[in-house]
Amino acid sequence: MADEKRKWDEIAAKGKVSDVRDKIISKAPDPAMENIRNEIIEGYMKDTAECLDKVLDTSSGKISEITQHIFEAYKQNKQIILMGNGGSSSIASHIAADFSKGWLGDEHGIMRLRSLSLVDNVSLLTSWMNDAGQDQMFVGQLKTVMNPGDIVIGISGSGNSKNIINAIEYANSAGAKTIGLCGFDGGKLKDAAAISLVVPSDSFKRIEDIHMMIGHLLKAVLMREIKEALK
Repeated sequence: MADEKRKWDEIAAKGKVSDVRDKIISKAPDPAMENIRNEIIEGYMKDTAECLDKVLDTSSGKISEITQHIFEAYKQNKQIILMGNGGSSSIASHIAADFSKGWLGDEHGIMRLRSLSLVDNVSLLTSWMNDAGQDQMFVGQLKTVMNPGDIVIGISGSGNSKNIINAIEYANSAGAKTIGLCGFDGGKLKDAAAISLVVPSDSFKRIEDIHMMIGHLLKAVLMREIKEALK
């Protein structure tokens, strides 16, 4: 995704890809580019740090609340189900993998966290898209795999992805605990989910960066909570 609305017709009208490539190849190195690179790097890091400070100020309590619900679901052997589109789908897959594999493990004689992502089975995903439409592709899967008491986490940078909203609303109606990770002003997901965590930024890059960090943070807190319970 991009932070700005791209006008693809205008971009295409500027020339063929080969023309653009030839122009880039033929251009002499610009001595000023080193400063431009450093400016971009420093600016990106600074903007991300400022956004993290905002999340810490506004949402640390939400993160704690989310970990509590996931820990309770873990104790009851419930599932954590994640979903997203585009970059958010990769985040859903990553968090699901961390939750289910990167755990304390069998050597401690305890169960693992049951977690799955609804975007990982391409055949299943595309069949739902083809037969029921993109807006229903997550709802259809939830009707098969979700049980009351499971936790369903919807990830949407804009907070307005229709298939995420539909799935969250279905999960609410079917007895799951719903969590929304979103950005901007939260969009529709902010109110649809039982718990919503909004990254206060209008940059999809920044939002996705911090959503991934939140996933790692949730895992870290939960692992510590389980270790404390084993003492």
